[in-house]
Amino acid sequence: MAEKILEVKDLAISFKTQYGILKAIRGVSFDLYKGETLAIVGESGSGKSVTSRAIMGLLAGNSVYEGGSVMYAGRDLIQMPEELFHQIRGSKISMIFQDPMSSLNPIMRVGDQITEALMFKLKMPKAIAKRKAIELMESVGITEAEKRYYQFPFQFSGGMRQRIVISIALANNAEILICDEPTTALDVTIQGQILDLINQLKKERKLSVIFITHDLGVVANMADRIAVMYAGKIVEIGKAEEVFYNPQHPYTWALLSSMPNLATSKKLDAIPGTPPNMIYPPKGDAFAPRNKYALEIDYEEQPPLFKVSETHYAATWLLHPNAPKVTPPDAVIRLRNNRGSINK
Repeated sequence: MAEKILEVKDLAISFKTQYGILKAIRGVSFDLYKGETLAIVGESGSGKSVTSRAIMGLLAGNSVYEGGSVMYAGRDLIQMPEELFHQIRGSKISMIFQDPMSSLNPIMRVGDQITEALMFKLKMPKAIAKRKAIELMESVGITEAEKRYYQFPFQFSGGMRQRIVISIALANNAEILICDEPTTALDVTIQGQILDLINQLKKERKLSVIFITHDLGVVANMADRIAVMYAGKIVEIGKAEEVFYNPQHPYTWALLSSMPNLATSKKLDAIPGTPPNMIYPPKGDAFAPRNKYALEIDYEEQPPLFKVSETHYAATWLLHPNAPKVTPPDAVIRLRNNRGSINK
């Protein structure tokens, strides 16, 4: 087993709103190992981005930590004073966001933005930082880097802007890279290029990556492990091949059934209903009202994480020894019978 680099345990986060307390994260636990890519997958509002921002210490002012810990290098980031956290954020743990323009200064040359990051965090002299910035631009696939160093963000395409953001995130030799839906705003071709780039940089720099997405298909060929989130909880976690080819939770079944697959012309299955209002969290399994396989107990009691294998767990009462046996949807059975048919 690879060395553990990050440990999130029983993390619980709420937000104060004008309508009441919103329970955004409800006891999330997972580990991140050196050199692996952990994908966190779920619909909008499932808690993926809140979890990643909690790791970075970037939550809004109305957030409340209800409990839990985020352990890195023997320290709990949740309890760490901001002046110490500031030394880790961007240096040891970096993050790239969905919209690169939210990370770039529109009136500052892109090269200067990378140079400034190197000078600020690594205390490099400006001339050395500039040379390093050009090398970083080249390393993320930007051609004519010496010329483009002097250009502004609006002179770059969406994919190229994302490459600039990646170069800034890696400027300080971070160990952990958190990618929060970094390809959502890009077309399919450019999306594939950015995914390949992240994979390449992960291997070259021995990075540990947390990849946030709503689309299981995006991480099919890059994730080592997958955590599926719903209503602020992890409902299934395991190796990528376990989650894709032996999924156990009905929500994972629903996500896989709604994923495009070029191997079949069958129409996609939409997930009925909407996620619950977490100002009024449900008593039982939050997915029960949308789950055609729901049992009576699902409406009364939250299921624990049942062990499927040493590396695979799922929170569904269908795994209880006394539960009735149900057949997964056709799309899930097709995936199981046609390994390797998943498309990026």
